[in-house]
Amino acid sequence: MSTKVEIIPAVLPQSFKDLEEHLALVRGVAKHVQIDVVDGRYAKHKTWPYRDTESFKKIVEAEHGLPFWDELDFQFDLMIEHPELQLKDFLAAGATQIVVHAHAPGAVEAVQLVVDRRDEMGTFAVQAGVALGAQAQPDELEPFEAQFDFVQVMGIDHEGKQGEPFDERALFLVERLRNRYPELPLQVDGSVTVDDAAKLAQAGANRLVVGHAIFGAKDPVAAYKELYNIVNP
Repeated sequence: MSTKVEIIPAVLPQSFKDLEEHLALVRGVAKHVQIDVVDGRYAKHKTWPYRDTESFKKIVEAEHGLPFWDELDFQFDLMIEHPELQLKDFLAAGATQIVVHAHAPGAVEAVQLVVDRRDEMGTFAVQAGVALGAQAQPDELEPFEAQFDFVQVMGIDHEGKQGEPFDERALFLVERLRNRYPELPLQVDGSVTVDDAAKLAQAGANRLVVGHAIFGAKDPVAAYKELYNIVNP
C-alpha cells in the first residue's frame, strides 16, 4: 500500500453544468474525484442526477460522457435508498469506484453486485466501498466482509451536506479500523480541513475526501496542494 495520502476532491452537484464547472477547477491536478449523489430520501438536499435525470440518461446510454472522463477517475458516493436497483446506471456512467452506505436499504446487495460485476469485467473492475458514520462500530462491516475494497468514514453527522463541523469520533473510528485492517484503504469524507487533515492521516486514513475546503477556497488548486503537502510532508 502506498505511503502517500491521496486528496480526493468531492463535488455535490446541483446539475451537470455545476458538476462540469467544479471539475474544471481541479482538472490537471486531481486524478480521482468523488461525485456525491443524494436522492432526497436517504439524505436531504437532492443532487444531480436526481435533479436532472435527462442529462444522466444520456451519459448512461453513452450519448455523452462525464466531464473530463479521459482525465479523471470517478468515485460515486451513493447516498441513496436501494442502491442495488440503480447500481448498473452508475457503472454504465463510468464509475471506477462505488461507495454505498452501510445502513442504506439494499446496501449489502449493492456491494455484492459490484463484486459480481468485477468478476465479469476483469482488468476494468470497479471497486466497492462501504461508508460508516463517525459513531459506528467496526463490527458493522461484518455483513459486507470479504466483499469491500475500501471503507469510508463519515466526518460529519448529516450526510449529503458540505461545510458541517467535523465529528471527532471519526478519528477514533479510523484508528480502530486501521488496527483491524492494517492494509485496507481508509478514506474520510466530510468536513476535512487543513486543521484536521494531519490528525486523520496520523490516525490511519490514506485518502481524504474534501469538498468545501477545496471548492470553497478562492484558489481551489492552491487549497488542494496545501492539503496534499500537509499530509505528505
